[in-house]
Amino acid sequence: MYNVSKINIAMLRKLLIFSVVMFAFGYALVPFYEKFCEVAGINNLLKPDVADKDIKVDTTRLVMIQLDSNVRGLPWQFKALQPNIKIHPGESIEVMYEIRNNSDQETSGQAIPSYSPRVLEKYLKKFECFCFTKQVLKPGEIRQMPVKFVIDSQIPADITTMTISYTFFSLGAVN
Repeated sequence: MYNVSKINIAMLRKLLIFSVVMFAFGYALVPFYEKFCEVAGINNLLKPDVADKDIKVDTTRLVMIQLDSNVRGLPWQFKALQPNIKIHPGESIEVMYEIRNNSDQETSGQAIPSYSPRVLEKYLKKFECFCFTKQVLKPGEIRQMPVKFVIDSQIPADITTMTISYTFFSLGAVN
């Protein structure tokens, strides 16, 4: 006949070992995921692109780019200084955004880009962007931030209007 307390202690040990293994597995997933994305060439939205010297400007057409800006969970105002622009594919451009911290404390946020149509991601090359790094704003601070990019001239001709959107998400108050 088994002693109930021995069975309980054995079960507790197994559960403790299982919990430690699962914690370690969860902790190790982040670097595995980052390496997988690096190897697969996905999820590289927050890294600068390399300038391609062979991109030719297509002066035969213009594309309309709508610049969208949003904030989630932050007391910030965020806007593009030009809500839309027209450029020739292959032409390098710089657009400015303005951000303002409306709170009385220092806060931080990270901008995440999204594109429409989705295929734009393949043809948009960003050289400089505030989305590459965390932004920390002091109380009442106003900052202008550039985005430098080019739309590859190989973008399909039927795409004449596109949207580049940035959404700032809260990283919390800075202590």
